[in-house]
Amino acid sequence: MASGIAPLRPDDRPPLNLTGKRSRQRSEELIRYVLIVCSLLTVLTTVGIVLILVFEAFNFFRDVPVWDFLFGRTWTPLFSGSQQEFGVMPLVMGTLMTSLVAALISLPLGLAAAIYLSEFASARASAILKPILEVLAGVPTIIYGFFALTFITPVLLEPILGGIGTFNGLSAGIAIGIMAMPTVASLSEDALRAVPRSLREAAFGLGATKFETTVRVVVPAAVSGIVASFILAISRAVGETMIVAVAAGQSPAGQSGGSSSIFDLQNSMQTMTGFIAYTFSSDIARGTTAFYSLFGVGLLLFTMTFVMNLVSQWVTKRFREEYA
Repeated sequence: MASGIAPLRPDDRPPLNLTGKRSRQRSEELIRYVLIVCSLLTVLTTVGIVLILVFEAFNFFRDVPVWDFLFGRTWTPLFSGSQQEFGVMPLVMGTLMTSLVAALISLPLGLAAAIYLSEFASARASAILKPILEVLAGVPTIIYGFFALTFITPVLLEPILGGIGTFNGLSAGIAIGIMAMPTVASLSEDALRAVPRSLREAAFGLGATKFETTVRVVVPAAVSGIVASFILAISRAVGETMIVAVAAGQSPAGQSGGSSSIFDLQNSMQTMTGFIAYTFSSDIARGTTAFYSLFGVGLLLFTMTFVMNLVSQWVTKRFREEYA
């Protein structure tokens, strides 16, 4: 028997109320304020780091002229008396040379791995290779330092070069390149996969091969992300500490007994991060010029990496491709 009450039509149903109770609104406000505090803490932490570096470095530059610091070719802050010199150029060259070696290894190999995983690898091959790359990214950097010291130098480089120093910039740069390669591969692969499928299909429709499509269509379309991954990897190489502290040695470039050239990668080549790690672990008197030189080097290193990050952001915005 039919009921006398007509069913509600969809348009007659009361609107769904999602505003919630007053307690829910209060909890949402509380979460909002907590997130604001967390955001402010990150900003204040960054500002505090910069202020400490600048303030402590100012104490150093009161005793050492900036020009002598940046362009001097002798770095002996831990010596005494007249033998104490603060020309940071050997540390800068050590950092740049090891980073250059790392870039020559990580950038092409990382990009090649990203292209293979994104464009050519089967699902099975990708499932096997991607976890291996992730394992490389998770290896502690001090392990890479031991690897460079006990394998790269004596097993790989010594038979080829002969007479290479136990501690040298070349093996440290190779180890840093291996460490940075997963960063390039992962970020570049994400950029390549973000390229729309329609561009690939259009290239195939014009008769392009798989390789031609990848090189002439996909890679140019993802160039902003690829370049950003390159700069990020180089920034990580510049700021690497433990590998160079273990494998590169503690003598600045050109000041070791084996060579007087600041470009000699076969001998000890201390970097800026290596100097900071070594000096902080040694017995150095607080308040001395040698102590404040740590902050001068740290400020210079911070400035270099900060500029590289700005360049990375500019490149990303300048060459970013947006697709509907």
